[in-house]
Amino acid sequence: MGSLDSNFSVNSTEFKPLDPEEFRKQAHTMVDFIADYYKNIETYPVLSQAQPGYLRACLPETAPYRPETFETILQDVEKSIIPGITHWLSPKFFAFFPATVSTAAFLGEMLCTCFNSVGFNWLASPAATELEMVVMDWLAHMLKLPKSFMFQGTGGGVIQGTTSDSILCTLVAARNRALENVGVDNIGKLVVYGSDQTHSTYTKACKLAGIYPRNIRSVPAGSDTCFAMSPVALRKVIDADLAAGLVPLYLCVTVGTTSTTAVDPLEDLADVANDYGVWVHVDAAYGGSACICPEFRHYLDGIELVDSLSLSPHKWLLSYLDCCCLWVKQPGLLVKALSTNPEYLRNKPSESDSVVDYKDWQVGTGRRFKALRLWLVLRSYGIANLQSHIRSDVRMAKMFEGFVKSDPRFELVVPRIFSLVCFRLNPHPGSYPGYLELLNKKLLEWVNSTGGLYMTHTVAGGLYMLRFAVGATLTEECHVVAAWKLIKEGADVLLRSKDAT
Repeated sequence: MGSLDSNFSVNSTEFKPLDPEEFRKQAHTMVDFIADYYKNIETYPVLSQAQPGYLRACLPETAPYRPETFETILQDVEKSIIPGITHWLSPKFFAFFPATVSTAAFLGEMLCTCFNSVGFNWLASPAATELEMVVMDWLAHMLKLPKSFMFQGTGGGVIQGTTSDSILCTLVAARNRALENVGVDNIGKLVVYGSDQTHSTYTKACKLAGIYPRNIRSVPAGSDTCFAMSPVALRKVIDADLAAGLVPLYLCVTVGTTSTTAVDPLEDLADVANDYGVWVHVDAAYGGSACICPEFRHYLDGIELVDSLSLSPHKWLLSYLDCCCLWVKQPGLLVKALSTNPEYLRNKPSESDSVVDYKDWQVGTGRRFKALRLWLVLRSYGIANLQSHIRSDVRMAKMFEGFVKSDPRFELVVPRIFSLVCFRLNPHPGSYPGYLELLNKKLLEWVNSTGGLYMTHTVAGGLYMLRFAVGATLTEECHVVAAWKLIKEGADVLLRSKDAT
C-alpha cells in the first residue's frame, strides 16, 4: 500500500471545526467587534478611499499552512478589510437605495446560519418551507394583496435573492406558457416591454431567458409623465409588434424606479397588457415596502390585474441582504417551468402534491432558511413600528427637500414620492446643459471625496441630477442636516472657483 510521506506529521491536537465551547468564546468576541463597528461607524469615511489592488498588497500570496489565532484575524479585519469597505450602514450613506438592517434581522440570520438548512424541498426541512409560506402570507396581508397571491388563496409567495431572480423566474414561466401556444421554434418572435426607466437588470434577465435583444422594448418615459411609463405609448408599441407578426409576452411595471422612484400607472398599464394576454410583473423592489402604510397603498391599486409582484425587504423593511419577496397568481406555471425531479429527490410528500418544494420556484436547487430573518423582524417590531420606520425616512426626505427649496442656487428636478430627493445645483437658470452637468459632477465628486457622506447621480430625460436617498437604519435628522451643510459648502467652494465658470 506504500508508506506515509516522511514529512507528514499528525498534529497531536485533534482538529475540531465546530467545538461548542470554542464557538461560544469566539462568537462573544465577534459580537463585541460588530457592536463596536456599529457604534463607531460614523468615524469611517462613508465611501472607501482605497485604491484598486490595495488589498493584494496587504495580504500574503498564499493561505497559511498552520492555523492563526482569531485575535490576529480580527486585527487584520480592522487594519486591512475595513479601509476597503464602503459603509452602506453608515448614517451618512445617501447613495443608491438603502440596505437596511436591524437587531432582529441579525439574530434571524444567526439562526439561519446556525441551522444551515438546505431546504430545497419540503422533506429536506419542513419548518423552512412552511415558515416561508406563513411569512409570505403575513406580508401579503400587510400589503392588502388579494388572496389570489396567497397560499390562503390560489397563489403563493417565495423568498428569492434579488429582484433579478424574481424577474428571471417569472419571465421563464411566461416564456414557456407562450411557447406552448406558438411553438418553440418561434422563440425569436417573443417581445418583452418595460420603460427606459426600468432597472437594467431587466434587460439582463430577458437575455438569460432567451429573448432576442432586438425584441426587448424600452418605452420612453419623459419628464411630462414624471418618468412613468405611458399606457398610450405602450399600446402603440404592442400594436406595432403585432402588425409585424411578433408575439407580445411580458411587461415589467415599476413601483419606484431606481433613478427617480417614478411609479408606473399600474392599473392602466395592466389593462393594456391584459388586452393582449401579456404577463404583467410588478417590480416594487424599493417602493413596494412603503405600501404597508395606508397613505402609500394606492400605488398598488390594480394589483389584482397582474400576474406577479416582487419587493425587497432588505431595502426598506430592516431585513439584511438578500431578501426579495415574490408572489405569483399561478404557482403552477412557475413550477412547470422550473421543476426538476431526479430520482434522488423523490419522496412521498412531494409526489402526493400536498407540499411546496421551493426548489421548483427558483433558478437553483439549494436554498437557505431566509424566512427566519423576516419572521423575527415582523414579530419583534410589529406592523406599527415598521410603518413608523418608513414614515420617519419619508419625513427626513421631506426635510431635505425643504432645504433644497430654500436655497435659490439649487432646484428639485422631479417631484419627491418616497424618501429619495432628486436635485441639482443650478445657480444661473437657463445655463447651458453641459455646464450644469459638469458643475454637478464636480459637486458630487467634492462631497464624496470628503468622506462625510455618500451620494450618487443619475440621468433621466437627458438631465444629470444628484440623488439623495434617505433610509439607512442609523440615519437621524442630525445626519441629514449635516449632509445639507456639507453640500452647501461644496457649492460655495465650486462657485468661488474659477473652474466653475
